[in-house]
Amino acid sequence: MHDTIAPALEAWASFYVIVGSSAGALTGLQFVVMTLIGERTPSTTESVSAFGTPNVVHFCAGLLVASILSIPWSILRPAGVGVACAGGLGVVYSAIVLKRALRQNVYEPVFEDWLWHCALPAVSYGTMLVAGLLLRQNHSGPLFFIGPAVLMLVFVGIHNAWDTVTYITAKPASRQGTSGGGLAPEGDVE
Repeated sequence: MHDTIAPALEAWASFYVIVGSSAGALTGLQFVVMTLIGERTPSTTESVSAFGTPNVVHFCAGLLVASILSIPWSILRPAGVGVACAGGLGVVYSAIVLKRALRQNVYEPVFEDWLWHCALPAVSYGTMLVAGLLLRQNHSGPLFFIGPAVLMLVFVGIHNAWDTVTYITAKPASRQGTSGGGLAPEGDVE
């Protein structure tokens, strides 16, 4: 092994510091948002698993890949293996999210939902898988595909988190009736 950092990774260091830091901060923010809106509206485990949890996974995937590519590797091959593994797991997870979105019955997804919650993450993870495999060949060209794929995951997470918050806050709050003559239910909130 060489004692130097692969120059291609060194050139991307600032990019991954920015993306990784953003992904880490947004992961924490997603936990805060889910806690604050958790009592506002009833939801099922399947709907949260389809439309909420994936945002945290996308942010964490961005943080993971940024971390992998920030390690001072002397060659690109081990970084490529790590990115390919993350991309492969993401492709499998995207299939699971699609299955959950199809199975849940709390919300009827529209085209935009299928695009942002299922298609774009799958494309990003697939790009990471293929580019990671190509990076294993010790060529730096795939870094120009991995960077945008990771950034897309962060943007997807931001979009989907905002979409969830606006959907929930636009819905009327569910009111629980009390036996002491309190507020009566206003109807079903789906």
